[in-house]
Amino acid sequence: MNRRSSTVILLVMGLVATVFLAQAAFAGNDHDEKHHTSEHKHEHGGNPLIEEMVELDAVFRNVVSGVAMNDGHRVHGALEKMHGTMEKTHEGVKHGTVTLKKNANRMSEFVEQDKQFHGKLEDLATAAHKNDSSAMLTLTKELLDRCVKCHRDFR
Repeated sequence: MNRRSSTVILLVMGLVATVFLAQAAFAGNDHDEKHHTSEHKHEHGGNPLIEEMVELDAVFRNVVSGVAMNDGHRVHGALEKMHGTMEKTHEGVKHGTVTLKKNANRMSEFVEQDKQFHGKLEDLATAAHKNDSSAMLTLTKELLDRCVKCHRDFR
């Protein structure tokens, strides 16, 4: 195994570990995804941001697995579930159903970060369509960094 392959494997293993830890912290239970999603919708009164985060949690686990296996088709398929989520969240911002736990006065910054995040999701979908493993890995790591930053800033 060459040095580049070893580095990629270590990075992917790190991403997988991070996603599983984040999922465990976020989910905190063993319910299946559909039940988990419906619980969050009920708990949060239809807050579209929470709904988007629950969907993104499941999607990101599939993305990381797809990137690890160099399976662009799997990555692309997972990302399709995110279509329309940004628009629902932004509509919730307009109607006041989306609130931020921290820095609520920076809602416009949150919306801009969310638009940029979804732009990167589109970039990842394009890389996945081309099965460009290097771009998929780079974008997946960048997206994870953006998740962490957003949660630090607003959650």
